[in-house]
Amino acid sequence: MPIENAPFSRSEYDRRLRQTRETMADLGIDVLFVTNPSNQYWLTGYDGWSFYVHQGVILPLEGDPYWWGRFMDANGARRTVWMEDDHILPYPDRYVQSADSHPMEDLASHLRIMGYGNKRIGVEMETYFFSARAFTTLAECLPAAEMMDASSLVNWQRLVKSEEELGFMRRAARISELVIDRAVELAEPGMKKHVLVGELYKTAVTGEADSWGDYPAIVPLLPSGRDASAPHLTWNGEALKKGEATFIEQSGCYRRYHAPLCRTIFFGKPPQYMADAAAALTEGLNAGIEVARPGNRACDIARALDAELARVGIERPNRCGYAVGLSYPPDWGEHTVSLRAYDETVLEPGMTFHFMPGLWMEDWGMETTETILIREDGPAETLSNVPRKLFVKD
Repeated sequence: MPIENAPFSRSEYDRRLRQTRETMADLGIDVLFVTNPSNQYWLTGYDGWSFYVHQGVILPLEGDPYWWGRFMDANGARRTVWMEDDHILPYPDRYVQSADSHPMEDLASHLRIMGYGNKRIGVEMETYFFSARAFTTLAECLPAAEMMDASSLVNWQRLVKSEEELGFMRRAARISELVIDRAVELAEPGMKKHVLVGELYKTAVTGEADSWGDYPAIVPLLPSGRDASAPHLTWNGEALKKGEATFIEQSGCYRRYHAPLCRTIFFGKPPQYMADAAAALTEGLNAGIEVARPGNRACDIARALDAELARVGIERPNRCGYAVGLSYPPDWGEHTVSLRAYDETVLEPGMTFHFMPGLWMEDWGMETTETILIREDGPAETLSNVPRKLFVKD
């Protein structure tokens, strides 16, 4: 695909390659093999629902990267990557989900031809998309090579967002606003939850003007009542009920970039303990956003939140956020910085986080969250604009 049709400029891709290669060189890696689809997209633009089979990006220290994958997905690569066709390397379909052979045999052949058969090869050991069999097969086929763990090498290069990336995240944030606004408008006791989710999906995909909605990395999470004590339940065919809280955790997505946003709706009059918790949660978010400034640390955000929650006797044992942006299923986190009391990562302008201090108690739960951007100075910017409160509907 010509670079002029790619989602980002050539200078943006050059920046990404340069940063990644500098880290590769520092670690003594001769060639990097990337399987995480988010990292593949970030480096090359490859974008297809093909991550259920083995595929990846080969990144040498010099020259353009190579996309390697299934033969039937090669045309998808030609339609989405910015490199020329000779940097697309398809493998035959006989390797796909075969008990007798493995795609890594083909990859090993390419790496040998490129001269890396006895070099240091970086691979993403801790990723959903690189199996134990894949690693052992690659290592067996390249016995003279040294396999090096490069699990989050590219992830860390993605931590500070460029202006081009932030443009996509702002579009995603606007879609998140539309979804939450629609949820608050439509939700009422007696409405079936799957019907509500259908409307939210429609809103998320429709988007607004030229900001169309992509599929998010996580499906809508919509538990109610006692189920809301668990953070990762989805929806069912039951009706929303008076006297229960339901939280909506979702994210707009534009060209694979996310800006998660969560709010909670209570039908009827909330009990005092829940009203108090909601107020403390809002104050904790405000305090965390206030200290989310360049030069401060990730742990400062978590500690500011914890101090406000402690005023109403709530202690959270979980992290309260994580780096976010570009992602594919099953997770929209970037697997780098966590907002927790012992993560001392120094905050820099351009970092983006899902600040998500959900409360999951013994028999109830609520979520009020924001996607925040560390600015050049001053407190963080919230990318969405929805009232930070517990929504109450009769």
